[in-house]
Amino acid sequence: MSRKGECLDNAPMESFFASLKKELVHRQRFATRAQATAAIFEYIEIFYNRPRRHSAIGYQTPAEAFTEMSWKIAA
Repeated sequence: MSRKGECLDNAPMESFFASLKKELVHRQRFATRAQATAAIFEYIEIFYNRPRRHSAIGYQTPAEAFTEMSWKIAA
């Protein structure tokens, strides 16, 4: 976290929530909270973190970037 008044660390989360709303939440209605929770979990774990590439991390998937960082730390 940055200091009070410096909101740059908030930008990635704002971008993520915008994507989540555009690609999942606004496209369907959920009958129950459990159904919404399951759909959001699936979006994050199956779609967002695995096959989707992000420009901020060198056009890698988050899983690839995490693996690469883990290898660099271990070396």
